[in-house]
Amino acid sequence: MSLTLNSDVLERFFESFHQDPKNVVAQNVCTRYDPLELCLSRKRLEEVHHVFTHRVEAEGKPMTHQKNSGRCWIFALLNAVRMPFIKHYNLEEFEFSQAYLFFWDKVERCNFFLNTVVEVAKRGESPDGRLFSFILQDPTSDGGQWDMLVNLVSKHGLMPKKCFPESYSCESSARMNSILKSKLREYAKYLADMVAEEVDSAKIQAKVEEFMGHIYRFIGICLGIPPKTFTWEYYDKSKQYCVVENIKPIDFYETMVKPLYNVENKVCLVSDPRPKNPYGSGYTVDCLGNMVGGRSTFYNNQPIELLAQFAAQSIENNEAVWLGCEVSKRFAAKQGLEDLEIHDYQSIFGFDVNMGLTKADRMIYGDSLMTHAMLITAVSLDKEGNPRKWRVENSWGDDRGDKGYLLITHDWFKEFVFEIVVDKKFVSSEVMQVFEQKPVVLPAWDPMGNLACIFKDEAV
Repeated sequence: MSLTLNSDVLERFFESFHQDPKNVVAQNVCTRYDPLELCLSRKRLEEVHHVFTHRVEAEGKPMTHQKNSGRCWIFALLNAVRMPFIKHYNLEEFEFSQAYLFFWDKVERCNFFLNTVVEVAKRGESPDGRLFSFILQDPTSDGGQWDMLVNLVSKHGLMPKKCFPESYSCESSARMNSILKSKLREYAKYLADMVAEEVDSAKIQAKVEEFMGHIYRFIGICLGIPPKTFTWEYYDKSKQYCVVENIKPIDFYETMVKPLYNVENKVCLVSDPRPKNPYGSGYTVDCLGNMVGGRSTFYNNQPIELLAQFAAQSIENNEAVWLGCEVSKRFAAKQGLEDLEIHDYQSIFGFDVNMGLTKADRMIYGDSLMTHAMLITAVSLDKEGNPRKWRVENSWGDDRGDKGYLLITHDWFKEFVFEIVVDKKFVSSEVMQVFEQKPVVLPAWDPMGNLACIFKDEAV
């Protein structure tokens, strides 16, 4: 029998509310101010400090800012790559071009989507079925996963930001994405109809190429088209003039960056505690990717304690760690603190928030998934060598936390971190063997298929 909110039930709720004076006080305040700010724990702010026992030798400058775009995953990678690059070339500050990878991801992602539409249609999937409907929801997301970054860098290389700077649609991508989504859905219908009519595959691919010509032109107009070669002029710390002339982006990566940071030597480890996905196994997600012919997303599933161990070893050896997490839960944005005790919901609302379910149950019931990528640059270890807190370089400018750096307590890490990327040398042979497995294919809508893609203003 279902509960009906009749007058008797509502009257009981009303009387119960007003019997406790604290509810009225909380109501008076919360109707005028941000509820999360009111729940902020002064005691916890006094206890947690941006000080760490182990820190990478030199964090990069300047603090980066993804603006109104979902490019956190790109920024996190490039922030990691520039650390050894700055040190090796004796630079005061430096940024790789985030716009460059963003351009190529948009082009490659659109082509991947159109080819996926053809594949899904050939499976006999209906446009109003669950799979087809899902891939049509967001055919050109700003977000991404680690293996997508490896695809982009390995094929297209890197270049300095000065040689391909930001554009309006890089920093505010919503308008461009809106147009792209409409055109891609239009093209999807055309391609699905061709498949249904059993048109020859060569003709279908010719139509995909035609559509991609339109898409490339549109993206190029919005973002600019990266040069085939560039010249990079700069001063090092000693004010010495230096120049790298007429080099291709892929050659720039292969000769100047790869010896310092090889993306193919890094491995992606995840922690998915759902009972149906046992640890020590490999997983992938149906229809998830950004490049035709590129590597598929591979999730090596391990206990969160193991991820923390490898991340701490990496920091101790002076190498930053790419991190995927759910950034907005238990987050004091202004102070830059990710901590399970930072908000005292109980005192204001009479119940706790986020912690009524286990991490696995939050994933199963739709209350948790990866939303954001950042870079771990420091860790504090206790006397037994166990991590207590982490320092994280974000990409939202310098007006939050410690000049843009966030602090993550380890208890928060265990609950809301899903993914790290570290060098192979820090990973045990037993864990590395999982990469040799044939991965279990999760459905396209599985929470592990969510892309790191959150805008600064979306995080409370």
